[in-house]
Amino acid sequence: MNQIATQQARAWYVQRISAMVLALCVLVHIGVIMYAVRGGLSGSEILERTRGSLAFALFYGVFVLACAAHVPVGLANIAQEWLGWHPHTAQILSLLAALLILAMGWCAVYGVILP
Repeated sequence: MNQIATQQARAWYVQRISAMVLALCVLVHIGVIMYAVRGGLSGSEILERTRGSLAFALFYGVFVLACAAHVPVGLANIAQEWLGWHPHTAQILSLLAALLILAMGWCAVYGVILP
């Protein structure tokens, strides 16, 4: 198997596995929102409950990592297939997207979990 085919297969697996993780994370996230809203909690009350929670930090950390793995693969494919970008340029775009998602995601986790 040549190097390009190996990279494509790896990207395919990353995309599919991260999609499974994201699906589960989205369902749990929506369930938590529904539970909190039905309980009549305000935004500040929710943040009070999430402060210092290792469980919330781990869950949303996994959510961020799954997003950072999933989105860039799709963006690289779109850039190559639809926009006709060179694969190297598309890979640079996907790396930048992953770094941006990680930075913004960790800031959000920090804001929800830590004081």
